[in-house]
Amino acid sequence: MRRTTHTRTIALTALALLLAGCGAQNGGDTGAGGNVSPSPSGSTASPPPSGDTASPSPSPSRPDCGAAPGAGLGAADTGHTYCLAPGETVRVSLDGTTVRPWKPVAADGKALEAVNSGIVLQPGDASAAYRAVSPGTVRLTSSRPLCPSDPARISCKGLQAWTVTVVVRKA
Repeated sequence: MRRTTHTRTIALTALALLLAGCGAQNGGDTGAGGNVSPSPSGSTASPPPSGDTASPSPSPSRPDCGAAPGAGLGAADTGHTYCLAPGETVRVSLDGTTVRPWKPVAADGKALEAVNSGIVLQPGDASAAYRAVSPGTVRLTSSRPLCPSDPARISCKGLQAWTVTVVVRKA
């Protein structure tokens, strides 16, 4: 009887440590360049409600945002707000892996129009390109698992969310 209790205690302790180890990951992933992409704290699968903005806006006509990087947006740009003028294009490239793939980038709003991203993807990557077509605000989102999925092991259900707000200003 004592041996059974001891074995159960060890098994439960090991299970708790495995689950805690998966949940304690920072969600970063080292890419080919050795850069670590941090995950936002409190990651969830769904983006914030569409009425929210990623950064405070001093006025509706002049939100507080930066110019989109010329090289495009990546995992490190999550949580930022970028401004575009009509006709400008923004590209998104999220480097994933086969065991931690990014979902396709989704756009919530009508101010951007999807265009051909023109990039060959590696398994697990997500790529998109959008052209600013009319004034408005669009939220770009994607997500991927925090832990690699392996049917032979215990897995966690956590997600690393990626969200960028794009504001298209009047010309």
